Amino acid sequence: MAAVEVSEAEKVYIMHGVRDDLRLDGRECEDYRHMEIETDVVSNTAGSAKISLGHTDVLVGVKAEIGKPKAMVPDEGYLEFFVDCSANATPEFEGRGGEELGVELSNTLCKVFNNRHSLDLRSLCICPGENCWVLYVDVLLLQCDGNLFDAISIAIKAALFNTRIPKVHISEDEEGVKEIELSDDPYDCMRLNVKNVPCIVTLCKIGHRHVVDATLQEKACSVASLLISVTHRGTVTCVRKMGGGSLDPESIFEMTEAGKRVGKALHVPLMELLQKEESLGKKRQKVGFLG
Repeated sequence: MAAVEVSEAEKVYIMHGVRDDLRLDGRECEDYRHMEIETDVVSNTAGSAKISLGHTDVLVGVKAEIGKPKAMVPDEGYLEFFVDCSANATPEFEGRGGEELGVELSNTLCKVFNNRHSLDLRSLCICPGENCWVLYVDVLLLQCDGNLFDAISIAIKAALFNTRIPKVHISEDEEGVKEIELSDDPYDCMRLNVKNVPCIVTLCKIGHRHVVDATLQEKACSVASLLISVTHRGTVTCVRKMGGGSLDPESIFEMTEAGKRVGKALHVPLMELLQKEESLGKKRQKVGFLG
């Protein structure tokens, strides 16, 4: 993952600031940076969203294709994730560095989002055991300034909210062969219920305290991080420890409680923003991912 070099004096300065609940950019320990979200930015997708979190920019596109359900869950559709770490985001993403990070991010996203507790996967089923909708979620990292997991998870939730899947009509001929017809009407579509889709909150341990939405400089001062996916009710659906350092049980409990608190508070303004943007319809001003 992208990193920066920080001198010992800078580390001491950052750690003392975190101890006093005052970070380099003036935020408190549990504050996010300025966030901008825009949906429907890519025309040839079923849904898309772009997020800017500080100087971290992420673009997400969702494509819906008809596939065969998995044998273990024949009455459910599923999601596939692919993360492209653009070398333009940071030189460290060139070659194998970007590939390894992309695989790590994809595996984590699959654990967080591809389950029936996060999304109603049964609504993606067309014919049990035969056909289902497969949602291919493509994530492109345009610029990296720390806190990738949080930014990506928010962008995915926004893109899934924006996703429109064509209604399917199934007919049978005289021989009993089923035929699938997709509606040509763009308004005759199915929307996904993203109410339970979690957002990821990453907490970095710096000194004896922890911070939310760490920058690259703060990340360099952190010995370990705790990644927590939280629903709108404050329910934790996934926890993952990252970094080479250790966390004591008391720190894990405090970071988990903070993650639940921050994650629950994040969902409300996010959904209000997405619904407000959608209500504007064609009146809203589109910036696009090149803006």
